[in-house]
Amino acid sequence: MAEFSLRGLIGRLARPAGLGLLLALPLISTTAPAGATRLSNAVAVFSGIDKITGRITTFDVYIGETVQFGALQVTPRVCHSRDETEAPKTTTFVEVDEITLDRKIRRIFTGWMFADSPGLNAVEHPVYDVWLQSCKTTSEVPPPDTAAKQ
Repeated sequence: MAEFSLRGLIGRLARPAGLGLLLALPLISTTAPAGATRLSNAVAVFSGIDKITGRITTFDVYIGETVQFGALQVTPRVCHSRDETEAPKTTTFVEVDEITLDRKIRRIFTGWMFADSPGLNAVEHPVYDVWLQSCKTTSEVPPPDTAAKQ
């Protein structure tokens, strides 16, 4: 049974084949991982499907605003993305309520959605499914305050 020892590891790395790795060890141990920049956005873009009609709808929702899609009310609380130079990772924390036939509101989903894995935390309802498409800073849809003043 072989025992692990730092001295034995360094001895094996000091051989000509392992010399390059031995020289790289200080660089590996002192280099901190690069952190991805998380950007906060004002608008979450969702898609939803009405399973009865087969119609897919894409809709913008401002953070903190509630938008109705069929019998569902969708309210994103945050929407994060990354800089264009980094690997995409778009997430939102969202609350989804259902308006029941007796006009009561029932929470059916609270949690994170991931645009790159839409099936992971999509809202699955007997009639409607909703999932995150992307985040963006602006929308052609006027913000809630602007819409109320018109």
